[in-house]
Amino acid sequence: MTRTIVESKTKTAIIGFDQPFCVIGERINPTGRKKLAAELEAGDFSTVEKDALAQVAAGATVLDINAGVVYNSNPNPNETEPPLMTKMIQLVQGLVDVPLCIDSSVPAALEAGLKACEGRPLLNSVTGEEERLEFVLPLVKKYNVPVVAISNDDTGISEDPDVRFAVAKKIVERAADFGIPAHDIVVDPLVMPVGAMGTAGLQVFTLVRRLREELGVNTTCGASNISFGLPNRHGINNAFLPMAMGAGMTSAIMNPVALPVPGSKIAEKRAEIEAAGIILPPEMDDETLCQMFGLGSTLSRPGQEMEAIRAANFLTNNDPSGGEWIRFNRPPAKAGEEGRGRRAGGRRRG
Repeated sequence: MTRTIVESKTKTAIIGFDQPFCVIGERINPTGRKKLAAELEAGDFSTVEKDALAQVAAGATVLDINAGVVYNSNPNPNETEPPLMTKMIQLVQGLVDVPLCIDSSVPAALEAGLKACEGRPLLNSVTGEEERLEFVLPLVKKYNVPVVAISNDDTGISEDPDVRFAVAKKIVERAADFGIPAHDIVVDPLVMPVGAMGTAGLQVFTLVRRLREELGVNTTCGASNISFGLPNRHGINNAFLPMAMGAGMTSAIMNPVALPVPGSKIAEKRAEIEAAGIILPPEMDDETLCQMFGLGSTLSRPGQEMEAIRAANFLTNNDPSGGEWIRFNRPPAKAGEEGRGRRAGGRRRG
């Protein structure tokens, strides 16, 4: 049975067909996040810290670390990204104990991350492009780490699933030439937006089955790509993830956190309620209002996709007896009641 081992200094995550689905938290990434990019250039890592803690609390098994910010003061990522990657990895592994995924298109940043990482991180990523193969695969061998293999090559991303499978097979075979076993290759078959390509979901499910049965490799994907550009993206994601798991997908790079409802949205809802002539109790706080009117929560919490994943783990017997499902759905203890009714491991009195 194929098992990909990813480790921190103190914790091991196993990606495998007979294992719970591996959630790789994607939030520590400045791409498309102008505020985070500006913070990182200014040496402010407060959002990185919050994102690391929130994702682990929401159930992330591994955290992806991407330092791909283009500084206004220095637009050369070959100079700025390696030291930033080192700093971010050192910071995050000082806060949480889960394994890390080093994510960069800059070769020097990948190696800087490997040097800074404790344990056995996942490297993200290698493609079928010749230049990338020649640089990344020796790194994978040198540091004895698993690697994400993305199914595109020098010709780009093909819409033909057979071509994407061929690229994945090429990477697995080239890795074998370096003495890298198939169980250390986690293939990303590339998820296309279903809004742009109606067969995108079917393609992924077929590809994942082939990758498992013919190459014996674990798989991952950027899960939210499937719903890009569509309304109610959580609804699409929540259906896609269990279906992908049923086809054999074993991990995904995704956001496990439902972000807090912004204060502006809460203020709009209060104004809307007031305009309708409804009088709320003066003691009703924002969290109670959010819960009552279905806005979400003022707190970071596990996202809807995590619920779908936990349920699928249970249904595929990768959560024996449903222990994780029960814990996931247990209401949080109220303030002052955390220890009530629970034993701290002491002996029962006779």
